[in-house]
Amino acid sequence: MKSASERPTTASRERSGAPAQRPTRLPKDIRRHHDREIVALALPAFGALVAEPLFVMVDSAIVGHLGTRQLAGLGVAAALLNTAVNVFVFLAYATTAAVARRVGAADLRAAIRQGVDGIWLALLLGAAVIAVVVPTAPILASLFGASGDATSYAVTYLRISSLGIPAMLVVLAATGVLRGLHDTRTPLVVAVAGFAANAGLNAGLVYGAGLGIAGSAWGTVIAQFGMASAYLTVVVRAAKRHGAPLRPDAAGIRACATAGVPLLVRTLSLRAILMIATAVAARLGDAEVAAHQILLTLWSLLAFALDAIAIAGQAIIGRYLGAEDAAGARAACRRMVQWGIASGILLGVLVAVSRPLFIPLFTSDSVVRAQLLSALLVVAVTQPVSGIVFVLDGVLMGAGDGPYLAWAMLGTLAVFVPAALAVPALGGGLTALWWAMGLFLLTRLVFLWLRARSGSWLVTGAVRA
Repeated sequence: MKSASERPTTASRERSGAPAQRPTRLPKDIRRHHDREIVALALPAFGALVAEPLFVMVDSAIVGHLGTRQLAGLGVAAALLNTAVNVFVFLAYATTAAVARRVGAADLRAAIRQGVDGIWLALLLGAAVIAVVVPTAPILASLFGASGDATSYAVTYLRISSLGIPAMLVVLAATGVLRGLHDTRTPLVVAVAGFAANAGLNAGLVYGAGLGIAGSAWGTVIAQFGMASAYLTVVVRAAKRHGAPLRPDAAGIRACATAGVPLLVRTLSLRAILMIATAVAARLGDAEVAAHQILLTLWSLLAFALDAIAIAGQAIIGRYLGAEDAAGARAACRRMVQWGIASGILLGVLVAVSRPLFIPLFTSDSVVRAQLLSALLVVAVTQPVSGIVFVLDGVLMGAGDGPYLAWAMLGTLAVFVPAALAVPALGGGLTALWWAMGLFLLTRLVFLWLRARSGSWLVTGAVRA
């Protein structure tokens, strides 16, 4: 593969943001090179990402057998907790892109310094979130309109689990450092260990100690702090090895926060979509919101599985652009989209076929099971669209194209809100709500596809100007 210096005309055109000439089909050796790199990064990332929603899936399976109201309460609390953590997912995404660019520019010390600043920012944000969530838990839980019993369980789970938010934000930031360094194996090991600890602690505390839904929350908090400690150990060792300082740097922390603002807007818009969907499901009834929680858990599992390719894209695209190789970035993008389509089709078939085996694992309530059976078909049908969406999202994140991602998600939110709110108004049920989720994915696909084709995201250099 030629370097950027050997392609001055193409590189300068791509850096300027003008659309580049559409490439022909990639030669077989280049496709194989991309395939090997994608697999090497995506497979461990897949394992690590799958372990994250499995935390909630284990909680859902254990709490679900306590009763429908407990599961509904967990659904409300999980939506709030996921929002409290995932609005700051830029700690991982922005760090991955920034670190990868510096790796491409062969400046490992600066790459790790960037990650350390992100970890300090994570600790500050985590403390702030706890200060808000703990005292306002009853108000937040009541916003979903669930029954009084379900809301009570949601408050219990929310207050305890919020104590683990700083640990989870540290995990996000440290994961971004390692992904940017093209290390997706360490996050896999930590995630698998954390999942195993979470499962054991939940089972022991919920049933063995008789703590009920509170035991599930405490088990998750303990596992989260264990994971954060493991990540910090790895990052500190890397910093010492490359001479990167560990002390907090106010300017660096501010720079991380500023770079993350567009991704924060993008993620807030995404979380608003998911929370609105949960609120609509809660107003449909306890059975509907309980089924919706299980659907969201599975949807998150599938999304994270597809996001493994997107994570490989963040690291690969960032490195190519940092090394001034815009043509290599475009070629890698094309190949990853092909992977996203194939993976989405495969996951959709698996969901459709495995529905009768999957549903009994989470509930014995016949009404909840009936809700799940039809809605899961919608999840299956939309997986190929999800495959393209998650890959292109990762590519643009790797390129540092945060402002466009923010505006695109705001536009998607504007399309989704009236569609979701129309479901109960028109007498629709849970399946109709999930067709509205399909519209959300399709709208998002249009925005991302147009940007990817434009070439405006192909800005090279160790730091995106």
